Amino acid sequence: MAKALPHRYPFLLIDRVMELEPGRRAVAVKAISFDDFFLEGHFPQNPCMPEALIVEALAQTGGIALLSAKEQRMGILVKVEEMKFTKTIRPGAQLTLFAEVEFSFGEMAKVRVRAESEGVTVAQGILVLAEGKR
Repeated sequence: MAKALPHRYPFLLIDRVMELEPGRRAVAVKAISFDDFFLEGHFPQNPCMPEALIVEALAQTGGIALLSAKEQRMGILVKVEEMKFTKTIRPGAQLTLFAEVEFSFGEMAKVRVRAESEGVTVAQGILVLAEGKR
């Protein structure tokens, strides 16, 4: 995974890649720990993973799906479309992140993404990613 993404702690938001079809799809997981940096301030009495970081974790999974075979390229999140959230993610949860490249056009691609926790969809939408140089 380290080769596929330029992100590092604390902004690497996936723990491992479970499935990969380069250029087509990826499945990754992120365990939400009580020690995650974002929980300290979001929110101290009611900790939960911010939706923006769920989108970032999905974008990282999409970047792996799209560009894992291209070592000198990285995915850049350009646009979020039709994103819906249905459940709050609390410490102790595990997110399973799905990304499937619907189609690419030049150095851009539309990627359908979904996050699940305990088999329930908690977020889904479409991300537009661009290829960028590392």
